[in-house]
Amino acid sequence: MIQPDLTDTLDRWLAELQAVGGRADKTRDAYRADVLGFLGFLQSYEGGGLGRGALAVLTTRKMRAWMAHERGRGLSARSLARALSAVKSFVRWVAERDGFDATPVLMTRSPRFTAKLPRPLQVDAARAVLDTVEAGADKGWVGARDMAVLALLYGCGLRISEALSLTGADSPLPASLRIVGKGGKERIVPVLPAARTAVERYMALCPFEIAESDAIFRGVRGGALSARQIQKVMEGARAMLGLPASATPHAMRHSFATHLLNAGGDLRAIQELLGHASLSTTQAYTAVDTARLMEVYDAAHPRAR
Repeated sequence: MIQPDLTDTLDRWLAELQAVGGRADKTRDAYRADVLGFLGFLQSYEGGGLGRGALAVLTTRKMRAWMAHERGRGLSARSLARALSAVKSFVRWVAERDGFDATPVLMTRSPRFTAKLPRPLQVDAARAVLDTVEAGADKGWVGARDMAVLALLYGCGLRISEALSLTGADSPLPASLRIVGKGGKERIVPVLPAARTAVERYMALCPFEIAESDAIFRGVRGGALSARQIQKVMEGARAMLGLPASATPHAMRHSFATHLLNAGGDLRAIQELLGHASLSTTQAYTAVDTARLMEVYDAAHPRAR
C-alpha cells in the first residue's frame, strides 16, 4: 500500500506544478499517472508498504528494474521517456525538501527513440482541403463553419481547442487575437483577412444566436462544436482527396508553420505564433525541410540512383 504521506507529497508537487509552473490540466494528469505507475511498481518490488522515505533509498538497480518492467509490458520508448522525466522531476522536488541525494534517479538514462517529425500538407493540398470541406457539407452553414475552423488552424496556426474556445466576445475577429494556450501561456496571433472573412461568413449563416459568452462554433443542435466533429470532417476530406492518415486538423497547424518557414519566416517569430514554450519544439519544422530536401535529392541526384 502506498502510504498517505507519499500520496500527499505527490498532490503537493502536482499543485505546485500547476500554480507555479503553469502546467496544463492534461499535463498534470499525465504526470500523476506516470508517477503513480512508478510508485505502484516500487511497492510491488519492495514487497510492502511504501512511504515517502522510500524515495531517499532509490538505486540505479531499482530504476532499471522499473524501466525493464515497463518495456516488458509494451510501453513505447517515447512513453517511457516521458514517464522517466516525470519521476525525475518528482524525486528531485522531494530531494530538495528532504535533503537526500537523488543522483541514482537523476542519472538514469532515458531510452532512445526517434522523435516524430510534424507531417504538414503541401500548400495545394491544404487549399484543397479548405475547398473540399466547404463544398462537401450537407448544409450551407455547416460547410461555412467547418471551413472557418480549418481556416483558423491553417491561417493563424491555432490548435483546434483554441479555435473552438473562441466566444461571441471575440466577434467580429480583430486584426490580432489574444490566445491562451497550453499551460495558460498567452500569445498574440495575427488574423489573416481570409480567416476573418471565413468566420464572418459562417456567423452570418449560423442559425443560432451567439451571445458574448457562447462558443462561436456550434454543432447542428446548437451546442458547442466538438473537436471530434472537426476530426470527422477532416477524415472525409482526406478520403475524397486521397491524402494520408496524417492529414488531421492538427496537420493544418503544422502546415501553417512549415509554409511560413518555407517562405522565409523567422523561427523565433514562428515560435511565438505557435505558442511553443521551447524553441527546440519549433525547430522540428526545420527538420521537416531537411527531410523533404533529402527526398528530392535521393530521387533526382544521379549518384543516388
